[in-house]
Amino acid sequence: MSQEKKDELNYHCLVFCVDGQEFAIDILKVQEIREYQPVNVTRVAHMPSYIQGLINLRGQIIPIIDLRIKLKVREVEYTPQTVVIILGLSDRIVGIVVDSVSNVELIAKNTIEPPPSVNNPAPYLIGLTTYKDQLLQIVDVEKLIDHEHWTLSDLNHET
Repeated sequence: MSQEKKDELNYHCLVFCVDGQEFAIDILKVQEIREYQPVNVTRVAHMPSYIQGLINLRGQIIPIIDLRIKLKVREVEYTPQTVVIILGLSDRIVGIVVDSVSNVELIAKNTIEPPPSVNNPAPYLIGLTTYKDQLLQIVDVEKLIDHEHWTLSDLNHET
């Protein structure tokens, strides 16, 4: 079987952790992984709490979103394992703060189950698979970080 054929049957992803849960995103969206340094983030007034602010990365201004806050983790704690994943999305570059990064994995596409169809509260969820005896949530990072979604719904729900 050719390498191209094998690649079609597999999903290349970066696995990261938020609040003890494992998530995976398409590795082709990841530009780099950096240590999270809150002192380098410039806060911006009137933004939702999960938008930590902006950083200047080699002359490019990038918004930083704390996924732990966006996903409503009860207690957000910054540790030496906390990292920022810099993502190259279709129309912008964004950084997401996560608890840690596990691995780059190759997952067989035929092991990925669709998300539950009944009242799916997570429209960004592509599917689920088993990873290290735990459910791994495969995420469409474009939908998770959709700027239109933040502005219209989340800004209105800020207290």
